[in-house]
Amino acid sequence: MGHTEGYNKVYAGMGALSKELPGVMGGFVQMHKAVAHDGALTAKNKELITLGIAIAVRCAGCIDCHVQDSLKAGATPEEIKEVIGVAILMGGGPSVVYGNEALEALNEFTRELATV
Repeated sequence: MGHTEGYNKVYAGMGALSKELPGVMGGFVQMHKAVAHDGALTAKNKELITLGIAIAVRCAGCIDCHVQDSLKAGATPEEIKEVIGVAILMGGGPSVVYGNEALEALNEFTRELATV
């Protein structure tokens, strides 16, 4: 499965969970909205932080989502690559594997943006 499909699968799953667990997912969405805006940190910086955490905790779906969302928030490929490096520093060998997943997602999403 490609990273675009992974991104879409996560959001489809969130939709399915919202139907089955509306209170839990409503709370999750509300929390996301409370965090995902400019404050002392920009929304872009927050997306980059979430990407680093996704790599360090080894969540492929979160990596797909937060690479895409980082790009949408204005992050450059260079910024995303630096986040991958920081995550590898903090997460060691397993983060190398998931850092590569993030790099593959970045390459896929930037190719897609170039064709739009």
